Amino acid sequence: MRYYSLNRQSETVDFRTATIAGQAPDGGLYFPEIIPQFPAGFVEQLPHLEPAEVAYTVLAPYVGEAIPEAELRRICAETVNFPFPLVPVANGISALELFHGPTLAFKDVGARFMSRCLGYFSRSETRPVTVLVATSGDTGGAVASGFLGVPGVEVVILYPSGRVSPVQEQQLTALGQNVTALEVRGNFDDCQRLVKQAFRDQELMQQRRFTSANSINVARWLPQQVYYCYGVAQALAQTGKPPVVAVPSGNFGNLCAGLLAHVSGLPVARFVAACNANAVVPAYLTSGRYAAQPAVATLSNAMDVGDPSNFGRILELFGNEYPSIREKLSGYSVSDAETSATIRRVHQQTGYVLDPHGAVAYFALEHYLARNPEAAGVFLETAHPVKFPNVVEAATGREVAVPSELQTLMQQPKRSVVLEPAYEELREYLTGQLQENPVTA
Repeated sequence: MRYYSLNRQSETVDFRTATIAGQAPDGGLYFPEIIPQFPAGFVEQLPHLEPAEVAYTVLAPYVGEAIPEAELRRICAETVNFPFPLVPVANGISALELFHGPTLAFKDVGARFMSRCLGYFSRSETRPVTVLVATSGDTGGAVASGFLGVPGVEVVILYPSGRVSPVQEQQLTALGQNVTALEVRGNFDDCQRLVKQAFRDQELMQQRRFTSANSINVARWLPQQVYYCYGVAQALAQTGKPPVVAVPSGNFGNLCAGLLAHVSGLPVARFVAACNANAVVPAYLTSGRYAAQPAVATLSNAMDVGDPSNFGRILELFGNEYPSIREKLSGYSVSDAETSATIRRVHQQTGYVLDPHGAVAYFALEHYLARNPEAAGVFLETAHPVKFPNVVEAATGREVAVPSELQTLMQQPKRSVVLEPAYEELREYLTGQLQENPVTA
């Protein structure tokens, strides 16, 4: 398997090079030259296959010869060694729960796969690899957990000050060791812009070896296909028909992975891009014109992205043909008021507790199913409600219990370095010229 840059100004590379580089030298995202098709009988066998076998079957064509089979099977098994249950919530609507991993978020899958791939690749590296990542919420914690203590790998996480939940902030600032958190006085788009600037800085790239753990990295993006396989297999067993899948969408890596699995042969009736007030993609689906906007803060903070990087991959997947995208994808924008009301209503009617991102997806899915009542609906519940206690408790009137695995972490001191959203400050820090200024909660 070879990967090319969406900017088409760089040479094609293999999986190893794409993973370590993160982004192509011309600033483009890497994209596979060929979209593999699932083996004959794979979909029919899904309910009977072990999760690790599903992951290996899906990912092996993308990895190619970059990792030996035995090593890749080990990586896949460690990546998906927690449950992915499909839980009925209401008539015709089920939640694919993706928050049963170590940091209680769907991004555990991509972060665990990438960290293990990079750990394998770093064995042959002569200098440390620095993972540089921007987060709007859960990416940071998942990356910090996935890479914690990995030899030869340093992690630097940029997150927007005051715009992540307390649990999210603890998960990316309290671990220490080889993980450093940079608290940026700005929004997620500022963080993502700084990371992209760093990757375009050729002088900096020569001083240190960088890669990214955002979903722009193929090793973070591609493994997200596997839980769509798990969810669709369970949905087919329950209803006998391909589901409509609603995905909480911010930077669009998650939805793009689902679409990729579908193009490879996974039966999905339709995808719904569920967005908050940051609705550039629903606007595109209405008008056919894409126009980035400044991000605005919402209750579903991990989706506060005004210029989603991975939407370019979705365009590429469908040949930049607007009618083809519209055939498979609907988009909805959900307000904070509608998000809170959905959490409250679903809890009162069913007892199920949504997190704000799942609530956005639930609301969007409801609206789609109202016009298509014969369809079966699945929405992705991407994070545990405990990560958003203020929003969830205000809506439900009940306290969200902190899982035992988080209680020790929540007592640890916060350690971060505060930066203005200026590239000069990030560059000085990364080159060791900026004196660290730890901030303790």
